[in-house]
Amino acid sequence: MRKQDDARELLQRYAGNPILSPKDFPVQVNSVFNPGATVIDGRTLLLLRVEHRTGLSSLVVATSEDGLTGWEIDPIRGLEPQPNGFEEHWGIEDPRITRVGDDYFVVYVGYSTAGPLVCLAKTRDFLRWERSGVLQPPEDKDASLFPTTFAGRWALIHRPAPAMSGLGAHVWISFSPDLRHWGDARVLLAARHGGWWDSNKVGLGPPPLLTEDGWLVCYHAVRVTASGSIYRLGLALLDRDDPERVVARGNEWIFGPQAPYELSGDVPGVVFPCGWILRDDGDTLHVYYGAADSVVCVAHTSLARLLGHLREDRYARDEEHPYPVDTGRERPIGTA
Repeated sequence: MRKQDDARELLQRYAGNPILSPKDFPVQVNSVFNPGATVIDGRTLLLLRVEHRTGLSSLVVATSEDGLTGWEIDPIRGLEPQPNGFEEHWGIEDPRITRVGDDYFVVYVGYSTAGPLVCLAKTRDFLRWERSGVLQPPEDKDASLFPTTFAGRWALIHRPAPAMSGLGAHVWISFSPDLRHWGDARVLLAARHGGWWDSNKVGLGPPPLLTEDGWLVCYHAVRVTASGSIYRLGLALLDRDDPERVVARGNEWIFGPQAPYELSGDVPGVVFPCGWILRDDGDTLHVYYGAADSVVCVAHTSLARLLGHLREDRYARDEEHPYPVDTGRERPIGTA
């Protein structure tokens, strides 16, 4: 029996994890993971990545009254790939949901014949969909929209992959006046080098969350070890009015694979959130994540604790080199 989480940990695993697994589906599927999350009609809705036994994935809806138990799989709502087209020929993956008014903007990965790319679809009920096509060409993923515009432009966080190996994969931000034409791209969070937990490759987790301190960002990082890769989570904070400006970036990872269902599965050693929900009390945060690319889990935390963590553990920006890859150019606040 797994020991309870250390009370010092910022994120606490739900005792009923996993909350969804392949055995919950009426048909045989290989795995269910990496859910987008939102609230609709007073119920928590997860848009699940479901990998079928073909190897291709589609997006399936599950809902719950309390966001923890009593999940109902909806066989009608969701999004199916368009295999006859170029963009989604090998399935669709890893949705992030952003609500804007009555509309839900779902940014997801289309697995094209040229590699993964970023796509957008819009819905009001997760039954009828309006596809907007490709936002970013291959190879790009881990993307989400902000729920508001900045000086009349939409902002997209995403993670392109370099063609040359060994350069690191970083989190970028791009802007668009119409959700079709994108530009002014720049690195937002750079992967560090060396022994750091967020070296090599970083990518967005859930969509950015507006707080009293700015836009809270949870990101994942992949550290390559002698026994394989480890996916862990960290925090950053962006300026409320200028999301290109990183206000704070945590020094330490805050959540990593430890439970058996995170250490054993199709891809061991992975915790990968695509959605979080701030509950009605304004402080309780539910983080929904895929574990080992096999099952869906949830962790809970206090928003105040996360913001407090960033206030205490953050890095000053070097104005001459605002996006350093080498952490030698970053320093904790208050140090020489």
